[in-house]
Amino acid sequence: MSFVCSLVVVFHLGYNTDPEIERLTNRILEWCFLFFALAMAAKTFTAFKSKSSVISRAGEALLLFYFLAVIIADSYHFSAVDGTELVKPEWMYLGIFAILIIEVSKQTLFFDKFYFNPTLLFVLSFLALILIGTALLLLPKTTYQQQLTFVDALFLATSAVCITGLSVVDIATEFTGFGQTIILVLVQIGGLGIMTFTGFFGYFFSGGFSYKNQLMFTELIGENKVSSVISTLYKIILVTFFFEILGGVFIYLSLDPDQFESRAEQLYFTIFHAITAFCNAGFSTLPDGLSNTAVRFNYGLHLSIIGLYVMGGLGFGIIFNSYEFIKRWAFNFYYKLRYRRHFIYRARVIAFNSKIIAYTSFFLVLFSFVLVFVLEYNHTLRAHESIYGKIVTALFIGTSPRSAGFNTVMMGGLAFPTVMLIFLLMWIGAAPGSTGGGIKVTTFALAILNIFTVTRGKDRIEVFGRKVSDNSVSRAFSIISLSLIFLGAAIFMLSVTDPDQNLLSLAFETFSAYSTTGLSLGVTPQLSSAGRLVIILTMFVGRVGSLTLLVAFVRKAKPTNYQLPAEQMNF
Repeated sequence: MSFVCSLVVVFHLGYNTDPEIERLTNRILEWCFLFFALAMAAKTFTAFKSKSSVISRAGEALLLFYFLAVIIADSYHFSAVDGTELVKPEWMYLGIFAILIIEVSKQTLFFDKFYFNPTLLFVLSFLALILIGTALLLLPKTTYQQQLTFVDALFLATSAVCITGLSVVDIATEFTGFGQTIILVLVQIGGLGIMTFTGFFGYFFSGGFSYKNQLMFTELIGENKVSSVISTLYKIILVTFFFEILGGVFIYLSLDPDQFESRAEQLYFTIFHAITAFCNAGFSTLPDGLSNTAVRFNYGLHLSIIGLYVMGGLGFGIIFNSYEFIKRWAFNFYYKLRYRRHFIYRARVIAFNSKIIAYTSFFLVLFSFVLVFVLEYNHTLRAHESIYGKIVTALFIGTSPRSAGFNTVMMGGLAFPTVMLIFLLMWIGAAPGSTGGGIKVTTFALAILNIFTVTRGKDRIEVFGRKVSDNSVSRAFSIISLSLIFLGAAIFMLSVTDPDQNLLSLAFETFSAYSTTGLSLGVTPQLSSAGRLVIILTMFVGRVGSLTLLVAFVRKAKPTNYQLPAEQMNF
């Protein structure tokens, strides 16, 4: 029922232009909405009488409260002080889509019965979301004038789901509010991962996971302990929403209300940029992005965006570790003040991977900031009169290429050495388990550590009192090799499909797509259809990972009980 109603809503929002059909559609949906409310009431009542989990009961009751609030508000025709109607059909549409998401999420918990390879399921979930997004973007009312072609819709859907930010059309001027909202939803679900998103809601509203469910999700979210799967899912969703809301508050406070026609438009701008920034997507509702004259010198907004995409790019693991460290430090500090005793010693909280990510990320931020400040001081930074403005802009340019994709300066005005630096930063990317792309900072750090290990004549990599496993070293160099091979092949294909374009621009576009960054030297709208298909494939491979694709489709070798004689290779 929710699926059929959702299709009707999509038809109404994306296709219908007849006012009479609109009135009839809303009337039918109102009755459906009332039916859902009655069904939810019945389910909530039976949930409290049965032995279902507390989580499931709370979820059902919360959703029922929303439905009842909308029905009561609509019955009494509540309005704001200025006379505008508070209860609009959009609240009804939101409730219908909520029912659909919950029901679909519950069905994902049954995938374990089909014995899917979790890695293959991860890849297929992204493909399914891209196809759904493509179908939605093909609706006529997503754009103001010319309808998107299939290739363009596929390009934008892939860019949104893979949180890249590249676009063949200007979504700020050519997309309607409906079209921009589709992009926003695809970015949010794609940033979290559709299986993470549906897994959370499926557990929340069904109230339980089977053991096979937990085994499946350990692979999908990279969790080592089966017992921690549910708590990790909760943490990922809650951390995402927490930082998006917190960042949204700072963005909203940094904006000038006079630049918007209404508070609703300002709020939508805030929500859109908070989500796309934390998810490292790089989309903006402004022409020319954050380099638009309206916000080019709004350094408060720039710092808010930097904070969001840096936190999104650090990964959930280091955020969890930092939270535990701060909580333990605060507890011990209170314990010392209260009981006049020394700090209680406990096992280390900060994980090995978190240390690698933190140190490497700090070095990359500092290195890129200093280099950009020096290289761009007499170029793009000249437009900023204050030293504060130059520092914020240099920090933005130095951190955005590591998968964020926002730009506060025109990319064509950057010095050539800065462009070369951006190539490196895009290739490195963000942290594993984050909303960013690239080969990941841990892979880059391991490659650098291996160089020092070889030059010192050691046979193993040791750091922070630990030895790095041989399997990690093998995976790191497989990722590096595959990335370079794929990037070379993609650039070669683009040089064949678009020989009239500058090779530097094509290479920049390829690196940006593979690292899911979204920066461009302006060649994206000029690509041919074949060239756009190459970039689509590059964005997809960059998001799911070239090694992940091979693992998903290549059959694993059977374990062997023998060992061949070793030979030394010459280098």
